Formats: sequence, C-alpha cells, structure tokens
Amino acid sequence: MDAFLSDIRVIGGPIPIVVVVLAVLAAAGLIIRRAPRGRPRSRWAVTVLIALLAGAGLGLLACWVVGDLMNAFDVQLSPTSRAWVAIACAGMALAIANLRAVRIRRRAGAVASIVLFALLGGLGVNADFGQYTTVGSMLGTSSFAPLPAVDLALQRAGAGTDSASEHELWKTWAAPAGIAARGIVGAVTIPASVSHFAARDALVYLPPAALVPHPPALPVLVMMSGQPGSPEDVFLAGHLDKIMDAIAAEHDGLAPIVVVPDQLSAPTINPMCVDSAAGNSATYLTNDVPTWIRANLDVQSAATGWGVGGFSQGGTCAIQLGAGHPEIFGSIMDISGELEPKAGSPEQTIARGFGGNSAAYDRAKPLAILSRESPYRDTVAIFAAGSLDSRYMPRIATIAAAAQLAGMQSTVLTSPGTAHDWSTVRYAFEHGMPAIYAQMGLSRPAS
Repeated sequence: MDAFLSDIRVIGGPIPIVVVVLAVLAAAGLIIRRAPRGRPRSRWAVTVLIALLAGAGLGLLACWVVGDLMNAFDVQLSPTSRAWVAIACAGMALAIANLRAVRIRRRAGAVASIVLFALLGGLGVNADFGQYTTVGSMLGTSSFAPLPAVDLALQRAGAGTDSASEHELWKTWAAPAGIAARGIVGAVTIPASVSHFAARDALVYLPPAALVPHPPALPVLVMMSGQPGSPEDVFLAGHLDKIMDAIAAEHDGLAPIVVVPDQLSAPTINPMCVDSAAGNSATYLTNDVPTWIRANLDVQSAATGWGVGGFSQGGTCAIQLGAGHPEIFGSIMDISGELEPKAGSPEQTIARGFGGNSAAYDRAKPLAILSRESPYRDTVAIFAAGSLDSRYMPRIATIAAAAQLAGMQSTVLTSPGTAHDWSTVRYAFEHGMPAIYAQMGLSRPAS
C-alpha cells in the first residue's frame, strides 16, 4: 500500500492536470447559467465579476495578514503561491454566489466546486513549495524500502580502511567495468545508543562507486530536511539522489555517501538540534549518527571528508553543528537557515529548548559559535537562499559574512526566481556541490 501511494504523484503527473481541467470546467459551469425570467443577463455578469474580484482580493488579503502581518509560517509567500490562493478563493467565491440558485443540482455542484477549488489552491501552493511530491509523502508513509543487506554488507566489509591517498580520489580512482549508472537509496535504523533520541528511520544514498565489489573509502554528507518534514523530503522534494547521480556520472561514479538522519523525531516537533526536554538531538547527530556511519559504511575519517547540510530548520542545524564541530565536519551547506535556533518567540524558544537559560540560548546561536570556535583552518561553507525570499536572504548573507570572517571559505548562492522552497534547495544542491566535491577530494581543486 505504501509503495502504491508513493507512486501517485501530486507534483507533475496526471492528478494536477485533472484537477486543473475539472476546475476550469466547474468555473465555466458556474459562470454560464440561464437568467431567471424577467431579469437581465447583465445582472448575473456583474455578480460573477464582483464574486471573482472579491474572492481574489480576500485571498490576497489573507496571504498578507497570515503570512506577512502575523508571520504564521515564518516564511514569506512567493508571488506564485499568492496567485494560487487568489485563484482558489476567487473560484470559491464564485461557487458561493451560486448557492442562491433555485435548482438543487446547481447548488450541489457549487458545494462540490468549493472543495475542488480548495484542492486546486492547495496543489498549486504545494507545487510552488515543492514539499509533497506524492500522496504517500503527504500521508507520511514510507517511500523507500530498507537498504538492501548485500549493499550494506559491501560497505561494512571495507569500513575503516581509508588511507591518506584516498582523500584525493580524483587522482587515484579508476571506475571498474560495469559500474552502476545510478546509486541507490534505502532506509536504515540508526540506534540512539547514547542520546536515546526518538529518531525515525534514516535514509542512505550509496553512489555508484560504493556499489562495486571493493569500494573505496568515500566522503560522507549528513543532510537534513526542514521542519515540518522527514528524511524522505531530501530525496522526494530535493531530488538529491538524482542530482548526485548526475554529478557522479561526470566523476567516474564518485560521490559522497549521503546519510539523512531524522533530527526532529516527528514532523511537528523542533528539538532545534540541541539537547533539551524535546530530545537530545545534538548528541544524536554528533555522536550516535557518526558512530553508526563509521561502523557500517566505508567512509573517510578526516573532517575534510565529512560534510553537514540542510534546508530551513535543517540549515540552521547544519551551521550550528558544522561550526560547533570542525573536528567532525569540514564542509557545511546551509540552505535558508536561521540566525538562531527557533521554536516560536525568543521567550518560547528559551523555555522549550534551554530550560529558561537565556545564556545557553545565546551560546547556541550560530554567530556566537563562529566567534567562539574561530579561526577555522580548513572548512568550506555554502550558504544559499532564493532571490524572492526577502526574509531569509539577509539572514544567509549575515551568517555567510561571519563565517568568512571566522576563516571559512564561504560562498553565497542566490537561487533566481525562487523563495523559501525546495526549488531553492535543488538549485543549492546543483550549484553548491562542486565546491563540496573539491573539498572532499572527489574533483580537482579550482586553481
């Protein structure tokens, strides 16, 4: 059943097309009606125009009040999302105008159209954000089978065998005949032996070079979703496996092994990647996860061969952990992250995540960590945000400048025409990976 739901796409595929066609037909049916005897047709035309304009206006007003004034989502809605909300509300207003019809069938059609227009708006906004790609991802069902035992056994057999020469694999690696064209993604359970954090299953991407009989010790990239979210988002919405496959094809199958742990424990919980009453997320990510990786995957040991990244809440976690643990991570990818751990207002954040200790909260801010741990000797940091994300772009610029000042090799990427969404993430993956590859020894360093 999970596999069936995972195959039903809500971004691309037939479902959005069918909904759009039905919505257009419904709108046409609601607009075209026989004028009651003795009443001019122009009166209904005026009613339709008023309903459409009022509905669209109310939709845009709701976006401004909820999104901008109340900041309910902590992200600024893009023009595309606002347009979808306006279209949906205009359609619903048109349907409401039809509820006064005499015929029961027309009124029933109007009620059904309200649901249809709401669905149209939801699908449009979701497509803009790129959050849920399948019905399964919307329902929280798993889209990935467990990582095949044979592939994990190949990795386990070579675990811990890296050598100094393998940190520059672009010089020494030669792809064997018959190497796979694509990597694989599978689910694994990473025990929370030290942290006792209630993590959901993680996902692991093994690139083509990891699937050969005697794989080299590869770099590893620890990547995180946003919140709400799950590890699957990185692949279903971020398409990281496809992006890695494309880049690996240009490097004889070489790519980092990607491990996507669960830093949240549940979609609605934000432990802020610190140890708190919400769970020991920081210990899980810096102790349990690396311990499992080293024990089960053939990865490099040096920090230059380890990276950490994420989107939104996961981006904040990435700079927190990467800046705070340069002995573990030599690469950082912060996509649309915050300037501080955040779970509501500052007062709520301090209470929920730091036991009321404001000094501990201040120490956990990325800017404070960068100042405390500087100078960084050999850390590459990629920061990215969408050009339409006026709320997060300045934050990213601020943290990137501080990272540069602290000694990191800092780069800022601006995704054109995108906002706080997975389109920005995909842009960051595609354009940020070359610097990560060079840092990890998978490609020739830029001269």
